[in-house]
Amino acid sequence: MSGTLVLVRHGQSEWNLKNLFTGWRDPDLTPLGVEEANAGGKALADYGIKFDIAYTSDLSRAQKTCQIILDNVGQPELETIRDQALNERDYGDLSGLNKDDARQKWGEDQVHVWRRSYDVPPPGGESLRDTGARVWPYYLTDILPRVLRGEKVLVAAHGNSLRALVMVLDRLSKEQVLNLNLATGVPMVYKLNPDSTVASKEVLGDMSGAH
Repeated sequence: MSGTLVLVRHGQSEWNLKNLFTGWRDPDLTPLGVEEANAGGKALADYGIKFDIAYTSDLSRAQKTCQIILDNVGQPELETIRDQALNERDYGDLSGLNKDDARQKWGEDQVHVWRRSYDVPPPGGESLRDTGARVWPYYLTDILPRVLRGEKVLVAAHGNSLRALVMVLDRLSKEQVLNLNLATGVPMVYKLNPDSTVASKEVLGDMSGAH
């Protein structure tokens, strides 16, 4: 059996709460977001895992989530690699806008296409496919080799960067991935086969908060 890959979406951010498109902007976690990160960390502590390394994005909401989880599992000083390859997808001209205001400006259907389509980017931003184009190579060159060596690896990142990764791990089509929503602060524990396919997947915690 190869190692273990744990994926966690960051807890609620201030802009999630305000219904704003966030992307590469850098708001902090809300008190609820801190609670969600702590809940994810406690679930992993109860699961009994100890990590060999952690990866996170260049954005503070993911970094704080990562640190809260490591504190909970008793590894506050664990080596953590930060890389913008794991950043949330860039929403371009939508970044910082209220989602309702964007719908008024461009129309409900157009905003829905930008948010949920696989390969249509918002103006000046990235589609999910564009996000995957930076996430997938980083996963293959930096993260996957460590898992295949038998290490236990934590990745604390974002809804869309992790959707791109789950799409590959769970072998979802570009149609299926459109309906994939990842709950904030809920760890997904993957055990991989030596050929890098998924041997098992466990979701630790309550998925009812997915949005």
